[in-house]
Formats: sequence, C-alpha cells, structure tokens
Amino acid sequence: MVKIINNKTMIHFIENTTSTNDEARGAEYGHMDVVWSDSQSSGRGQRGHSWHSAVGENVTFSVVLHPQFLPIVEQFLLSEVVALALVDTMAEYGIECRIKWTNDLYAGDCKLAGVLIEHSLSTTTIARTIVGIGLNVNQAEFPDDLPNPVSMTQLRGVRFDRREVLECFVRNLERWYSLLENGEKSLVESSYRELMYHRDEQHPYALPTGERFQATIRGVRPSGELRLEHADGTIREYAFKEVEFVLPHKQ
Repeated sequence: MVKIINNKTMIHFIENTTSTNDEARGAEYGHMDVVWSDSQSSGRGQRGHSWHSAVGENVTFSVVLHPQFLPIVEQFLLSEVVALALVDTMAEYGIECRIKWTNDLYAGDCKLAGVLIEHSLSTTTIARTIVGIGLNVNQAEFPDDLPNPVSMTQLRGVRFDRREVLECFVRNLERWYSLLENGEKSLVESSYRELMYHRDEQHPYALPTGERFQATIRGVRPSGELRLEHADGTIREYAFKEVEFVLPHKQ
C-alpha cells in the first residue's frame, strides 16, 4: 500500500483488491480518506451491474465520509455533492458534462463516470458513507457490450496523469462537501438541478415492466426521488430503480 497525503486527504493506493468500497469499510480509514486501486476483481456499479475498467488506464476509487450532520431523509444531497465535484473536475480539463440521475456523469449521451454510494445509518443521521467512483480517464477501447462508454482521452485526444485527476476531484469534493456541511443545501440542490441530463426536455422513460412513456424532468427531491412531468401535465415522483432513462441508442 502506498499512502499519498494531499492536504486534508490521505490517498491509499492498493494495486489489487476485490472492491475499493469493500476495502474502504476498514476501521483504519477515516473521513475524506481515499482508497484507490488499479484492479478490482469484484468492482460494482448501480443496479447490481459490474464495473469494467482496463488496468492502469482509469481511476477507480472510494472516498470515506462521516456526514453525521446530515439527516437520513436528506441523504441524496451527498449524491449531489459528489456529482457536482465530478462536473467541476471535468470542467478543469475542458470537458463539459451533465449529471444523469442519480449521479452518473455524462458527456453528451456517453457515460464518463459511474458512482455507487453506500451508507451506514445511525438513528436519525448518516454515520458513515462510502462513495465508490469509476472515472474513465485514459482507456481508448471498451468492450462491445457496454452501451455508451467514453473516456477523457477519447474526448480530448491526449492522455492524462491519473493521480492529478484524482487529486483535482478531491479538492472539488472537499469544497462542495464543506458548503453542504455549512448549511448551503439550497445551493447544492439548485446547482445539481441546473446540470441534470435531459432537464426540462421531453424524453422517453421506461418502467420495470417495460412500459415506456414520454416525460420531462422537473427536479429531484432531497430524498432522491426524480420528479417527472408526464404528457398529461401530472408530476409524479420515482425512487431509484422505479424508472429508467431510455438512452438514444435504445430508442
């Protein structure tokens, strides 16, 4: 294990692990510590999907947070903070991104990063959070069965220093997290809403049954439900896994 100290954050580099989220559960990791690995044998993403990453090409890592100040009912604010930090990081590298609910990072209609957040709860607040992130940095080719991946190097045509990219993200996360901790919840919410993928545009969505419908994103609740305005003008709220975007290549 290699430890890299970056301001308040300790970055722990591990060459191989099952999953950085699993590793980050260890009691030795404290608030804002980062576990970064080049190879995960059981890396995972949202909706039970696995996460593919070419060894040595990208940054796959987890961040430990202790947000005891945040009520359980407002836990989605942490997802918003992480997504906003990713958007700001990519902006520093000249890449414009949007946030696909809940917190995937999209450049155009292609997925640049995925996020998996796991909470440990106390009675009324969040005791500990592990934020797992896979960011495509230098990978130039992807398996054909992945629907819409893209990397920083594909978008910009150059290779990037992965440690610098990670440290840039850490700085942005520290800034957004501090704003949330200092009570700037409305700023976090409004900033997230402004950057939502397909916001205020009518697009197709799918239910778990396979039924499809047209709707327009009208925001998201602090608890994470997506607010969709249907064609008849009614606004309905959907929790995670209750609705899915129909991406352009699936239409």
